[in-house]
Amino acid sequence: MLVLNNKSNLCKTEFIKYQKELEKFKIKDQEVILCPADINIALFNLSNIILGAQNVSSYNEGPHTGEISSKMLKSYGVEYSLVGHSERRREQKEKDIDVQSKIQALLQVGIKPILCIGETKEERKSGKILEKIAEELSVAFEDLTKEEIDGIVIAYEPLYAIGTGVVPSLKEIEEVLSFVKEKYKENKLLYGGSVNLDTFKKLKNSSLIDGYLLGSLSLKVGELKEFIKKI
Repeated sequence: MLVLNNKSNLCKTEFIKYQKELEKFKIKDQEVILCPADINIALFNLSNIILGAQNVSSYNEGPHTGEISSKMLKSYGVEYSLVGHSERRREQKEKDIDVQSKIQALLQVGIKPILCIGETKEERKSGKILEKIAEELSVAFEDLTKEEIDGIVIAYEPLYAIGTGVVPSLKEIEEVLSFVKEKYKENKLLYGGSVNLDTFKKLKNSSLIDGYLLGSLSLKVGELKEFIKKI
């Protein structure tokens, strides 16, 4: 599984051109999900790629200016949505309880959540990584059935690796993934954070990684095409 997170990139004409390049991709035995900026969701028209969203409101509908509900996303054919991305936790001050509400909103309309978890550099140095990961997962999955939990994709992104070119050692990555897999055996596990053609050489050696969450690489069409070929 590959998740392409465009973040706040690609204006209308740029996104149209970008899609024309993506539609040329020959994707075999691989689930590729594109999460464009919200304003570009209505322009999505690819048959070889699945539509995702970068975020969702915790409100179902009503007087919430600027919010986009799960019901609205569903009406545009969105099948997956990121929740709890570190940039939203940091910049929009989203808490674990907010992430929990968003997951529940998505599940109500049949959209599959992609839950982002991860630690800061300080948390890694403190040795409390697993406690942080356990808390994020525990709150996010509260009040859900096992069936609902099993269908949620978990994306591990060390916060200090996002957009920095720094990737933890495979041992450090697998320490977290093994911890998650031990408790949530049925969930797909993605890795994100400075994933590119070079870092993939190390990451591909992990049997615990089921796919990747790509940020900047999602915008580099030529490199992205090569990356998809390699996996």
